[in-house]
Amino acid sequence: MKIFSLKSAVIASAIGIFGIVGSASAQVYNSQYREWQRAQQRAQQEMYDYQRSGSRSDYRQWQEAQRRAQIEYQQYQQSVNGYNNSGYYNNGYYNNGYGNNGVTVVNGYRVYRNGSYYETNQRGVALLRQAVNSGYQQGYRQGQSDRRYGRGGSYYGNNIYNDGSYGYQSYVDRSQYQYYFQQGFQRGYEDGYNSRNQYGYRSGNSYNILGSILNGILQLSR
Repeated sequence: MKIFSLKSAVIASAIGIFGIVGSASAQVYNSQYREWQRAQQRAQQEMYDYQRSGSRSDYRQWQEAQRRAQIEYQQYQQSVNGYNNSGYYNNGYYNNGYGNNGVTVVNGYRVYRNGSYYETNQRGVALLRQAVNSGYQQGYRQGQSDRRYGRGGSYYGNNIYNDGSYGYQSYVDRSQYQYYFQQGFQRGYEDGYNSRNQYGYRSGNSYNILGSILNGILQLSR
């Protein structure tokens, strides 16, 4: 009984330690993800400013914003790797067999697409979220532009929509990224063309899809 109790205490202590480490790593991951998003939004705005003005000054600011966004993305990737190896997911303690003592460790997600579910992980989820939001942002601006210049009211002929690879990262399947980008684009275009905020909201000079709409598109489950 004493040996069993000691072993149980050690297991419980280890679980608590790894839980704390995992929680801290998750906070770093979430913070870095937000920084990456903000940097991308800044780079996008600088690009639009340069396209409107064509000035060298705006071009340099655009290039600098792109460089910063790339740095933030690299730091985000490092935080993802740290999160996945922090002990919260596939740590040595779990792999040594203690994971069978009633401790559930989840390291994957399922996303819904065209009537089927597909497996991915934390990094894949982040990139698919980015695909939807980037699609919304691009769609909103394209919708605004088409309305301003009296061009139709359909996103089907839009090159950005048809390509669907804006912001693509090869970690996820291209066709999957395109699908979610286009889902966001459709809703952003409708909002932009109709000057409304049914599917998203404005934050400074940027437009973002509502979390409830994004979650409804991805339909994440574990």
